[in-house]
Amino acid sequence: MDTQTAMTTMGSVDPKTRFVGALVLLGSPGAGKGTQSKVISALYGIPQISTGDLLRENVAKGTELGRLVKSVMESGVFVPDVLVQDMLAKRVRDGRDTDRGFILDGFPRTLPQAQWLDRFLEGWTAEVYPGHNVPPVVINVAVGYNQLLRRLTGRRSCPTCGRIYNVYFQPPRIADLCDLDGSNLVSRRDDCEDVISGRLREYETKTMPLIEYYKSRGALYEIDGDQELDKVTAAALKIVENADRS
Repeated sequence: MDTQTAMTTMGSVDPKTRFVGALVLLGSPGAGKGTQSKVISALYGIPQISTGDLLRENVAKGTELGRLVKSVMESGVFVPDVLVQDMLAKRVRDGRDTDRGFILDGFPRTLPQAQWLDRFLEGWTAEVYPGHNVPPVVINVAVGYNQLLRRLTGRRSCPTCGRIYNVYFQPPRIADLCDLDGSNLVSRRDDCEDVISGRLREYETKTMPLIEYYKSRGALYEIDGDQELDKVTAAALKIVENADRS
């Protein structure tokens, strides 16, 4: 679904004037969160904020937070929550593009991060949308295990032009060759079934407490990610449009 089609289905109100708040997309690797985030970002004119990108950007720029992160990473330990949260808070508060909302990519990953986000949003909402209670809208894109395996193990890419294929869903016209330049397609080393199974099990273990947490707070919406892409997008946009932002 392109942006123009989505706007037509949503009526005459310009979505780029609407207060959206914080959107959190959950879903296993291969569920299609990134695709849906890009559509929502373009339609509503709000940024997609990746905590991974924030870490790399701060390190590259040599900011105070970036120097702290670099020293932690060089010591071989995980970056503590407080540093990630400080970077996210600074990005949201200092960014000129976040006053109506933003999409979080890769955050929260744990229950303590989710609880911190709730507290942060209370203060942020009081600044940009006074008098309103705006919890995050959390969308879980649920895809069956076998479907995820086919999506991930079937991925192939062209090393020359970068085009992505899937041997099950979007195969090249000639097996193992790029349609555009005839290069031999390659697969990522971590796209084997053993590695992917481990990633999926790890994601489920870490994410289940988040799903239960947001479900208990009435903030969780679920989408069947096994549907056709356009139907998943339509469902996601309907949730964003109808979420209570009172």
